Amino acid sequence: MLAVVALVGLALRPFLTGLGPVAGPVAADTGLSLQGLSLLTLLPILLMGAGAFFGPGLQARLGAKRATVAALLVLALGSALRLVAHSAAQMLGSAVLLGLGAAAVQAVFPAVIKREFPRRVSLAMGLYASMMMGGGAFGAQAAPLVAGWSGSWRLALGWLALPAALTALLVALVLPREQGAGRSGGLALRGWLGRPRVWLLMACFGLINGGYSSSVAWLAPAFRDLGWTAGASGELLALLAVGQAISALLTPVLASRGSDRRPWLLGCLALQALGFALLALRPEAAPHLTAFLLGAGLGGCFSLMMVVALDHLPDPVEAGALAALMQGGGFLLAALPPWLLAALHDQTGSFAAGWELHLGAVLLVGLLALRLSPQSYRPALGRAAAPAPLPGRAPAE
Repeated sequence: MLAVVALVGLALRPFLTGLGPVAGPVAADTGLSLQGLSLLTLLPILLMGAGAFFGPGLQARLGAKRATVAALLVLALGSALRLVAHSAAQMLGSAVLLGLGAAAVQAVFPAVIKREFPRRVSLAMGLYASMMMGGGAFGAQAAPLVAGWSGSWRLALGWLALPAALTALLVALVLPREQGAGRSGGLALRGWLGRPRVWLLMACFGLINGGYSSSVAWLAPAFRDLGWTAGASGELLALLAVGQAISALLTPVLASRGSDRRPWLLGCLALQALGFALLALRPEAAPHLTAFLLGAGLGGCFSLMMVVALDHLPDPVEAGALAALMQGGGFLLAALPPWLLAALHDQTGSFAAGWELHLGAVLLVGLLALRLSPQSYRPALGRAAAPAPLPGRAPAE
């Protein structure tokens, strides 16, 4: 089961980060403009957000196991399409498939973790988040290597269909089918969105991941503006990813010693604040340390927010529905900051104003996170959000 968790997490990011290193050949062969290339990243992120709102309904119809297998096969199909892509429309179509597949996995898989690791949620979620971050670093490193070896950007992007398909097979063989499959997440979508706590979780998750999307998009170009080479600035992205992966794995495990995740969440936010402050004020003072600390803050916050969402409700289906909605609104919000940073750069000629914007967002999340006490979980969602008992089971308490 831990191998399933690790491989599913690993499959969710390489198709996003692998595109950048081969963007030039992709544009030359397909006719995509720079704006068109940006859509290959923007579309999946937007779909991860919008698609997550349909996660509870998808799980109710198919069950988490079949939904995960189907979504991984859609991911495989999206990557396979890039093996034969010769036009902008085909590349955009592949981006849509990849976004839909990733959205469905992210919407239903937290419920699987909650169900299969009821007493080790923090460990399993940390592994899942860490492998997701590691998958991003893997995609960025593997794509140029495969392209250089094969001479084909299509193979550099399309070979990812194989591990996605094999992961789908492993999930089908190993993951037990859940009892009570077909049960919804309790409340209808309108009911969930009527809870202020759901919007609070969305805001925290979105502002945190907005820092990630801006860092991935603009950290390297910011240092290129300072005269760094492409290779040197790429090393900063690698350190960012390493910091994310380590923190995403370790922080939830350390935070599991108590039920209150807020001290650890605030600690990770402090690392982000330090990183963004250094980027805004003294970017060349300690750039490698800055990138690592920023990554550690981002990765730890990502996995901790997932754990906090699952902590709110004892029932896996209910908790999974809440986590899916948090990701839905959060990823929609996280798609905006890279565009804001680009606009600020155009106006000021520097990325400093954008990093200051994220510093303010971190401070805002710190204030919002104070409301996430364990004692507030059940009252914040109301009695209507309590899970209905399964046949033959007592209500979860």
